[in-house]
Order: sequence, then structure tokens, then C-alpha cells
Amino acid sequence: MKKSSNRSRRAQSGRQKTVSNRILILALAIVSLFTILLARLVDIQAIQHTAYVEKQDDYTSIKQYTSAPRGQIYDSAGNVLAKTVPSHNIVYTAPNNATYEDSLIYADRIGAVFHMTKDDFSLSELKDAYLRTLSMLDPEDPAYNGMNLLSDEERAAYENGEITSSKVRALQLAAIDQGLIDQAQERSLIAAAIYDRMAENASTGQASVIKEDVDDDDASYLVEHKMEFPGFDVDFNGWKREYPYGQTLSDVLGSVSTSTEGLPENLVDEYLAKGFQYNAQVGKSGLEYEYNDILSGTSEIAKITYDSNGLARKEILQPAVKGHDIYLSINIELQQTLDSVLKDTLLRYGGTKNRENFYSLFMCMENPKTGDVLALSGYQMDPQTHQLSYYAAGNYTSLVNPGSCVKGITVYMGLSEGVIQPGEVIVDEVINVGGQELGSFKNHGPVNEVEALSVSSNVYMFNIGMRLGGYNYAPGDALNIQDVPGTLDKMRQYYSMFGLGNQTGIDVPNEVSVYAAGNNTPGMVLNYVIGQLDTYSPLQLMQYAGVVAESGKMYQPRFYKYATEVNGDQIFDLSEVTLKSELPEENTQYLERVQEGFRACVADGNCGTPLETFEYNMAAKTGTAEVGDWTTANLIGYGPIENPTVAFACSAPTSSVNSQSVSGNICTTDVVPPVLEKYFELYPQDNLKHATAQ
Repeated sequence: MKKSSNRSRRAQSGRQKTVSNRILILALAIVSLFTILLARLVDIQAIQHTAYVEKQDDYTSIKQYTSAPRGQIYDSAGNVLAKTVPSHNIVYTAPNNATYEDSLIYADRIGAVFHMTKDDFSLSELKDAYLRTLSMLDPEDPAYNGMNLLSDEERAAYENGEITSSKVRALQLAAIDQGLIDQAQERSLIAAAIYDRMAENASTGQASVIKEDVDDDDASYLVEHKMEFPGFDVDFNGWKREYPYGQTLSDVLGSVSTSTEGLPENLVDEYLAKGFQYNAQVGKSGLEYEYNDILSGTSEIAKITYDSNGLARKEILQPAVKGHDIYLSINIELQQTLDSVLKDTLLRYGGTKNRENFYSLFMCMENPKTGDVLALSGYQMDPQTHQLSYYAAGNYTSLVNPGSCVKGITVYMGLSEGVIQPGEVIVDEVINVGGQELGSFKNHGPVNEVEALSVSSNVYMFNIGMRLGGYNYAPGDALNIQDVPGTLDKMRQYYSMFGLGNQTGIDVPNEVSVYAAGNNTPGMVLNYVIGQLDTYSPLQLMQYAGVVAESGKMYQPRFYKYATEVNGDQIFDLSEVTLKSELPEENTQYLERVQEGFRACVADGNCGTPLETFEYNMAAKTGTAEVGDWTTANLIGYGPIENPTVAFACSAPTSSVNSQSVSGNICTTDVVPPVLEKYFELYPQDNLKHATAQ
């Protein structure tokens, strides 16, 4: 009994000792944890306090981006074509405690105090604002949320869930016209439009421009009364784009989005992918778009935090760096002369007797040795009002029927393929192909290829086309060309060697390529060799003239020449001259025959008296194309022939009736001569003047 009791006491003592050890271990663990926690607190509160405050600041702050002043665009002589000027802008950064009601109140106050009108907003902004005013009506009002803008069928479809809210909004916006906007209460409409601008970037923390280009008095007033306008401020580093030469070259230079517009809707994804913010001012079209990355510079980056009142505080992290300036090949003095000549010519002759369908006119010029575009212009006339609209971009965005201009390539092709021989004579007289009589404007009798180009013989070209298709002409026989598609393909290959049918690659958006007719009947071969099938842009015709001028070398047309560093003359980026292609050296003699034909056209007076008597020796080729009941007139050429420094193309679509009353080629008589006079005034070459002019 005693032994059993001793064992029990020893077991109990062991258990107590185990429990005590466990309690001790637990206590040590708790003490260790508290020691670690204390050390961590000391580390956070004392040692790394500043670092953690900065991290907290970063987590609660927002990066704000502001577009840098844009680089300027100059012509080849250093004249400013697109300039950046300072603009004081009223901007808004949403407080983090702003309510919808407060925002509407401040929007109304800003509009009233700073005298904002409908003219400060685009039509689309005013439409959105009109809808917003309708959303503020009493829910019992029939016009609430713009329901009055829907038809009964559309309203029923919406209520039945058959159309989405976004579709409804699109229908409502389409139903809002200028009349409704004019009838709206202006102050409410302006306040709603301002609110929309305020709310546009609220979720991102970016500043929204509320009013652009305010005067000094308004800027000073806002600075002095900032407490009355929470979130509003004046950005004294704002800028806007101006174009000193107005309409001249406007559609080629393009445009830049305003500070209130930000990223254009159709280019949002592209610019976001490049790192631009929604409120960035960027190129929307033309050269401003093409070279936006060079012109735009580096945005200012600021850190936005909020004080105890919820108002934003701004700290500059990275100052803005102005964009680079770029220099173009354009000579603005020559450009203005070209604009003036085309405008006056179209105003004088457009829509007149025998020119009733003459409503557009184009001309472009380049240095054929480099591809530098020196000037290009175009105009269109409204048939009803006879008002003109500028369309210089039409030289590369529209297509014209080339007519006989292309005969130089036809001759080169015929000689290269061996279907005619150098100096071969063909009688230019009416021919009978399958019962259809075909001929030139008049019978020219026996002509070789050079004379054929001078007098613009259709018959000579028809023979080249027929032989190329494997058909030997026999009077009255049907035109039997076995492989019409193959023949047309071969022709197009030759024409592409001179730049026709392909994009030139000029450094501006939206260049067209070609309209290639798809009718593969044998007669199309004959149409093709005289320029009555495919259509090309005036710029392609100019490039073709340049290839002839440069003895087979094709240089890529360009506007951009180089960019300079910020605030300096040091060249940042130089565009090298690009030799795109060169005709085979073994065919040089054939191209020389084409050059002789172009010179003969001028010397014989077949390219017009003004060029025949011009002070410099020029080479050229006319082209008239039948377009239904109308005739399109063209003239391409280059000079001086001893050392060509300019190549050109002029196109006057449907500028005359297509009949015996056909009017003269307006390019040869009224357009090209005065423009060339200005060119040689700006680029004198006295040692190359025409002998008869001395």
C-alpha cells in the first residue's frame, strides 16, 4: 500500500514538473514575441519612420501628367509653319471629397464669373450637356432623362429591354440638333458642359482643362479667389497651336488636339499604348500626327496629394521638356504662289462654258534628285455655291485619270520588250480593229517613238499594246490577245517601275494607292497604253516625272528633312535621301528616247506656247483623258533639261467637255508656267537659261 502511494506521488510530481516547463516555455515565447513586436514598432516608429511615411504618401497620391510645349514646324527657309504659343488655362483637379451637388454649383459659378459661352464648347460637348440638363428634371417630367427625344417605338423597345442604354444614348444624341441647343437655357447648358469637363478625369486624378487661353485679368482673379473655387487653378504653362499661314498647307500640316479635347476618340488606343494620358495634346492628322513622337516632348509629372480639406496639393517630380522642332522640304513662298495660281484659275474657269464640270485642280512639285516636296496645292469648288475648299492633300489622297502622260512609260516598255525598235516609224492614221475605228486626235502620218511622244500619237501606242499582247495588227481583224490578264500585269509591272500604281511612301497619313480596273477584255490593253484605264494620284505622276528626269532613279518623296534639339540648332534626327529603285542600266538608251520625246513635246509647242518660250529648257508631256462626257487635263514635266532640279505634275479633273469644243489644257496655259516662273525666281540657275530668252 505504501509503495503504491510513493509511486503516485512521484507521478504527480513529474506531471507538475512537465506543466511547469511548458508554462516556462510559453512564457519565454510570449516574451520573445513581445520583444520582436517592440523592436518592430521601434523600427517603424523611429528608425524607418520617414521611409514609411513616404510609402504611405505614394499609396495615397496620384501621378498627374501635363503635356509639354510642342515643338515647332519650319519650312526649308526657317519660316514657322506651326508654332506653339503660351496659353493660360483654367484647370480643375477634383477634391477627394467633392459631391455631385457641390460640383454642379461650382460649375455654374465658373461659367458665370468667367463669362463662358456656347462658343467655348464643341457641338458634341453641348449635346452631352443638353442630355445632362434633362437628367436634372423632375422624374415626372416627360423630358426626364431625354425620353422625349425617343420615338414611341424606341421608347417601347427600351422599356421592354430590347435595346441597351448605350443604344438609347446614341439615339438621343442623334436627335439633338442645333435648334434644340439654341432653345436651351444657356446658363444651365454651360454649367452642365463645365461639369462634364470637370468629371472627365476625376477618376484618374488628372487635371481637366475647363477654359483655354484666359486673359491676364481672369487668371489673376482666379488666383486671388482660389478659396472660392475649390479644385480650380490656373495653369500658366499651358500652350496652344497656331498656324501663321492660315489655310496654306493646312490639311497637310494637320492639327493638334486642344487641352480640353485630349486624346482624339479615334486614336485613344494608339496613344495610350505609347504612354500618353487621356488629357494629352497630340497630333490628330497630317504631319502633326505623323511626327507626333518627335514634336510632343516629355510631359511634366507631378505628385498629387490631398490635404485635410480634401484639396489637391501638387509636387513636381519631373519638369516638362519641350518637343523637338522639325524642318520640312516645303518652300512656303513657292507654296503661297502655287496656292494663289490654283485658286485664281479655278475661280476664273470653274463651271464656265465648256468647263461646266471643272470643280477641282491640283499641282505638286519636287526636287527629283532628293524627293524633297517643294510645294503642293489643291482646291475643290462647290458646284452650287462656287465656294472653294482647300485640298492640298488631294495630291496624295485622290486619284485622277492620267491620259497620255503615261505614254512615256508605254514607249519605254515597248523598247525594253523589243516589240518596237529605236527609231521605228509607224504611220499614225485611223486603224480598224474588229470593225471599230481608232485613231489619234488627228492623223500625224509617219512618226517614230520620239515624235509619237511629241504629238501624243495614240496609234503608235496601240501598236505597242497589240504587239505586247502577241497580236499583229491586220485591218478589220478582231483584237486577238490570248492572255489579257497577263498582258495587263506585265504593263503594270513596267508602270510601277516609274512609281505608278504604288503608294509613293510619302511621310504623311492616308496616301491612296491606285484604282486598277478589273475588266480583262482585249480592248482594255489599248486603253491602258494611252492612260485610259487605271487611275493614279497627282503625286504618283510627279514621281514618274522625277524618274524620267533622273534617268531612271526613283527617290521617295518626303516632307520631313531633320529635327533640332531643344533650344538649339544641333540636328537631332536627319532624314536621309532614299533611293527606292533604279531602272536597269542596260535599258538606259530606251529611257533617253523617252527624255527626247518629252523635250520634243515642249520644243515643238505641243506642251503649250508658254513652256515653248519659257526662259529655261523644260521637258514635259501632256495628258488628256476621256471621263464620260468630260476631259481631264494633265501636264507632267521637269527642268532645266541640262540639270533637272524640279519635277512637277498638274491635274485638272473633268476640266473640259469631251467633244470638238474641247477647251485647252489649263495646266499648260494657266497653271504651270507662272508657278515655274516663281520657282526659278527662288532658285535661279542663270547658266542654264534658254538661249532665246537672253
